[in-house]
Amino acid sequence: MMDAKNEQELGSTVAMFSKLLEQIAKSIVNIPEKVSVRVEQSEGKPSLIIVVDPQDLGKIIGKNGQTVKSIRALVHALRPKEQDIIVDVTT
Repeated sequence: MMDAKNEQELGSTVAMFSKLLEQIAKSIVNIPEKVSVRVEQSEGKPSLIIVVDPQDLGKIIGKNGQTVKSIRALVHALRPKEQDIIVDVTT
């Protein structure tokens, strides 16, 4: 169970990743004004959902999923070691 300080730190970490993912996604897609990042909880873990226009879904996923895998790897490398953060993409 997390104490209040850890929950606050996690919240600021998730907010930072949310902004980072939004900027990365906007730089990849053709319709950047349709990009947003939704924050949810999934299995007790923060989940960052990158929302893009349906026309841009293939661009953000990439060939064989390489683009989204790279985004997930970046989040995994930068996250606090004790915290899992899920990254997903939807329209």
